[in-house]
Amino acid sequence: MLRLRLPNVKTVRLRVSFSAVVFKAVSDICKILNIRRSEELSLLKPSGDYFKKKKKKDKSNKEPIIEDILNLEGSPTTSGPPVSPGLYSKTMTPTYDPINGTPASSTMTWFSDSPLTEQNCSILAFSQPPQSPEALADMYQPRSLVDKAKLNAGWLDSSRSLMEQGIQDDEQLLLRFKYYTFFDLNPKYDAVRINQLYEQARWAILLEEIDCTEEEMLIFAALQYHISKLSLSAETQDFTNESEVDEVEAALSNLEVTLEGGKADNALEDITDIPKLADNLKLFRPKKLILKAFKQYWFIFKDTSIAYFKNKELEQGEPVEKLNLRGCEVVPDVNVAGRKFGIKLLIPVADGMNEVYLRCDHENQYAQWMAACILASKGKTMADSSYQPEVLNILSFLRMKNRNSASQVASSLETMDMNPECFVSPRCAKKHKSKQLAARILEAHQNVAQMPLVEAKLRFIQAWQSLPEFGLTYYLVRFKGSKKDDILGVSYNRLIRIDAATGIPITTWRFTNMKQWNVNWEIRQVAIEFDQNVSIAFTCLSADCKIVHEYIGGYIFLSTRSKDQNETLDEDLFHKLTGGQE
Repeated sequence: MLRLRLPNVKTVRLRVSFSAVVFKAVSDICKILNIRRSEELSLLKPSGDYFKKKKKKDKSNKEPIIEDILNLEGSPTTSGPPVSPGLYSKTMTPTYDPINGTPASSTMTWFSDSPLTEQNCSILAFSQPPQSPEALADMYQPRSLVDKAKLNAGWLDSSRSLMEQGIQDDEQLLLRFKYYTFFDLNPKYDAVRINQLYEQARWAILLEEIDCTEEEMLIFAALQYHISKLSLSAETQDFTNESEVDEVEAALSNLEVTLEGGKADNALEDITDIPKLADNLKLFRPKKLILKAFKQYWFIFKDTSIAYFKNKELEQGEPVEKLNLRGCEVVPDVNVAGRKFGIKLLIPVADGMNEVYLRCDHENQYAQWMAACILASKGKTMADSSYQPEVLNILSFLRMKNRNSASQVASSLETMDMNPECFVSPRCAKKHKSKQLAARILEAHQNVAQMPLVEAKLRFIQAWQSLPEFGLTYYLVRFKGSKKDDILGVSYNRLIRIDAATGIPITTWRFTNMKQWNVNWEIRQVAIEFDQNVSIAFTCLSADCKIVHEYIGGYIFLSTRSKDQNETLDEDLFHKLTGGQE
């Protein structure tokens, strides 16, 4: 038996094979819990600090806190023949509800042998009521990048078994999304997965594991408030008719996608003209001792680079400068209330980062340029099919931030039922009076009040994904030849060296430029070679080097997934990329 604490802070107790490698064990656990894409999750052994804060409180309480555990003891661990044929089959034979004869909902019946009954599944697919501010204050909050690095030390090794890693019977582990690339989130099949993801994002924001501005904190609060209200009223309804699509229809649309071919956009890119943006923007380069002075230039964005000229008339001549954005960091510098729409670009150069600020005049201009920068940083042009959705996504996020102060804030009655401190981080709650905070959350809530439940959760996940620090996992490392410790940030497409004291990124390396990576097990050093004879090596101080190595290989493995793969995974390839063996 193993006790697993899920992202929504619920604990489930289930039977797991301690002799299977962790990669396989997680896949079996996800089958039991109805979570698709198990390769994105893993098991984390929490550090001592994680539960420490709570312990103090228990001493003063005479009553021991009895943890609410969902027992799934009857769960099968064998992943033998019964599971395999129907593995995530999208058109599974519907099973019928014995009471009213209707087909059981699609989410429940992926795995005919999942022990999750309707009621248990809804526990995992519904968000938990908000925690009290006291409980929040008692949870472990990382204060610095070094603290955040400690949180990631406990990931288990995917290629060894639980037994080999000293896990005991009935021990408590955390089940978490480890890799921040969520493939094919589909409301029809992913009720549990979307909810657990939303919960993981929610806790990351409440406990400040990821930074956001106060304006963003209020949007997250408004969405949480909305979701918790809808969840309370939805508990009584059947939550599966949110997006009822006939099974056959789902299969047909799936077939349509398969027939059209997953890789359509590349072919398009060759034959169409690549669009370009041209406009007046303001630019500023930070130099010491100079106050921020933005100067206006004529900018042209083409392919993956930006060129700028003194004015439009000189467009045909030599630009003042041309910036190639491949592999750069793109950070929003926005304050909607203050009408400030800035883009901060950190462009990698031989000796670190070149910092450039652009300033746009209004939302639409910002959304177009920002989306172009984001795509260019990934090596894609505006001809890519993801450009338009990215623009719309940025606009909708800005609209949520755009507080409509003229609108009548909800009646005092509605304000009464809300405890605003539950929805923001303790630090944010300390800054404001409760009433003032409630009013601001309700004001922001008006922009999202019409959203259905699953859409609100997806919107929360999207907003989380658009934060500058999203998807970065930190480790304390010592680079070869360096005298001091640095922080290494690992993301789905890049590695970032960050100054541990200031938190400022020093250099970025893209996975696309990576030639090979391996581990010298004797001195426990990870060595990576990139194009253009760039090579780096580091030892890990906050975790075992295998953990970091597995993170890099894991992201590269996940980038090989494609829509037409059905949903079986190449487990051998995963171990090959993450194992660190020659």
